[in-house]
Amino acid sequence: MLEHLTKETFLEKVFDYQKNTDWKFAGDKPCLIDFYADWCQPCKMVAPILEELAETYKEKMNIYKVDTEDQQELASVFGIQSIPSLLFIPMEGQPQMALGALPKETFLKAFKDVLKVE
Repeated sequence: MLEHLTKETFLEKVFDYQKNTDWKFAGDKPCLIDFYADWCQPCKMVAPILEELAETYKEKMNIYKVDTEDQQELASVFGIQSIPSLLFIPMEGQPQMALGALPKETFLKAFKDVLKVE
Protein backbone atom coordinates (compact mmCIF):
# COMPACT_ATOMS: atom_id res chain seq x y z
CA MET A 1 0.00 0.00 0.00
CA LEU A 2 1.35 3.39 -0.98
CA GLU A 3 1.73 6.00 1.73
CA HIS A 4 -0.45 9.08 1.36
CA LEU A 5 1.30 12.27 2.40
CA THR A 6 -0.27 15.17 4.21
CA LYS A 7 1.39 18.55 4.51
CA GLU A 8 2.84 17.48 7.88
CA THR A 9 4.32 14.18 6.66
CA PHE A 10 5.57 15.86 3.48
CA LEU A 11 7.47 18.49 5.50
CA GLU A 12 9.04 15.72 7.58
CA LYS A 13 9.81 13.08 4.91
CA VAL A 14 10.41 15.06 1.73
CA PHE A 15 11.08 18.80 2.02
CA ASP A 16 10.34 21.50 4.58
CA TYR A 17 9.41 24.33 2.22
CA GLN A 18 8.38 26.50 5.18
CA LYS A 19 11.95 26.65 6.51
CA ASN A 20 14.05 26.25 3.34
CA THR A 21 13.97 28.20 0.12
CA ASP A 22 16.63 26.04 -1.57
CA TRP A 23 15.74 22.43 -2.29
CA LYS A 24 16.99 20.03 0.38
CA PHE A 25 15.58 16.52 0.25
CA ALA A 26 14.82 15.14 3.73
CA GLY A 27 14.36 11.49 2.74
CA ASP A 28 16.71 8.58 3.31
CA LYS A 29 16.15 7.04 -0.15
CA PRO A 30 14.95 8.38 -3.52
CA CYS A 31 11.23 8.80 -3.97
CA LEU A 32 8.43 9.35 -6.42
CA ILE A 33 5.39 11.44 -5.51
CA ASP A 34 2.16 10.91 -7.41
CA PHE A 35 -0.05 14.01 -7.30
CA TYR A 36 -3.53 12.67 -8.09
CA ALA A 37 -7.28 13.00 -7.49
CA ASP A 38 -9.86 10.25 -6.94
CA TRP A 39 -12.01 11.39 -9.90
CA CYS A 40 -9.10 11.41 -12.38
CA GLN A 41 -9.25 8.52 -14.89
CA PRO A 42 -5.56 8.69 -15.96
CA CYS A 43 -4.64 8.66 -12.23
CA LYS A 44 -6.63 5.45 -11.84
CA MET A 45 -4.70 3.92 -14.76
CA VAL A 46 -1.35 4.74 -13.11
CA ALA A 47 -2.34 3.56 -9.60
CA PRO A 48 -1.91 -0.22 -10.11
CA ILE A 49 1.46 0.33 -11.84
CA LEU A 50 2.66 2.38 -8.88
CA GLU A 51 1.38 -0.25 -6.41
CA GLU A 52 3.36 -2.93 -8.26
CA LEU A 53 6.51 -0.80 -8.49
CA ALA A 54 6.26 0.16 -4.81
CA GLU A 55 6.35 -3.53 -3.91
CA THR A 56 9.22 -4.30 -6.31
CA TYR A 57 11.38 -1.32 -5.21
CA LYS A 58 10.39 -1.04 -1.54
CA GLU A 59 13.98 -1.56 -0.33
CA LYS A 60 15.45 1.00 -2.75
CA MET A 61 12.97 3.88 -2.88
CA ASN A 62 9.66 5.26 -1.58
CA ILE A 63 6.55 5.95 -3.60
CA TYR A 64 4.13 8.43 -2.09
CA LYS A 65 0.74 9.77 -3.13
CA VAL A 66 -0.65 13.27 -2.60
CA ASP A 67 -4.39 13.81 -3.05
CA THR A 68 -4.56 17.24 -4.71
CA GLU A 69 -8.17 17.72 -3.58
CA ASP A 70 -7.31 17.10 0.07
CA GLN A 71 -3.81 18.63 0.09
CA GLN A 72 -4.34 21.79 -1.96
CA GLU A 73 -1.44 23.63 -0.33
CA LEU A 74 1.04 20.95 -1.42
CA ALA A 75 -0.40 20.98 -4.93
CA SER A 76 -0.02 24.76 -5.13
CA VAL A 77 3.54 24.73 -3.73
CA PHE A 78 4.54 22.51 -6.67
CA GLY A 79 2.37 24.36 -9.18
CA ILE A 80 0.29 21.30 -10.02
CA GLN A 81 -1.96 22.30 -12.93
CA SER A 82 -2.82 18.87 -14.32
CA ILE A 83 -2.93 15.38 -12.90
CA PRO A 84 -1.42 12.96 -12.65
CA SER A 85 1.78 14.88 -12.01
CA LEU A 86 4.70 12.72 -10.97
CA LEU A 87 7.63 14.16 -9.06
CA PHE A 88 10.84 12.10 -9.22
CA ILE A 89 13.16 13.01 -6.34
CA PRO A 90 16.75 11.71 -6.43
CA MET A 91 19.02 11.72 -3.38
CA GLU A 92 21.25 14.32 -5.05
CA GLY A 93 20.19 17.11 -7.39
CA GLN A 94 16.88 18.65 -8.31
CA PRO A 95 13.55 16.83 -8.54
CA GLN A 96 12.03 16.30 -11.97
CA MET A 97 8.33 16.50 -12.82
CA ALA A 98 6.57 14.34 -15.40
CA LEU A 99 2.97 14.89 -16.47
CA GLY A 100 0.33 12.38 -17.48
CA ALA A 101 -0.27 8.67 -17.16
CA LEU A 102 3.10 7.11 -17.86
CA PRO A 103 3.56 3.50 -18.95
CA LYS A 104 5.51 1.15 -16.68
CA GLU A 105 8.56 1.22 -19.00
CA THR A 106 8.81 5.00 -18.62
CA PHE A 107 8.76 4.68 -14.83
CA LEU A 108 11.52 2.06 -14.98
CA LYS A 109 13.65 4.30 -17.22
CA ALA A 110 13.12 7.31 -14.92
CA PHE A 111 13.98 5.21 -11.86
CA LYS A 112 17.27 4.29 -13.53
CA ASP A 113 18.12 7.66 -15.13
CA VAL A 114 16.77 10.16 -12.60
CA LEU A 115 16.67 8.27 -9.29
CA LYS A 116 19.67 5.98 -9.97
CA VAL A 117 17.62 2.98 -8.84
CA GLU A 118 17.61 -0.36 -10.66
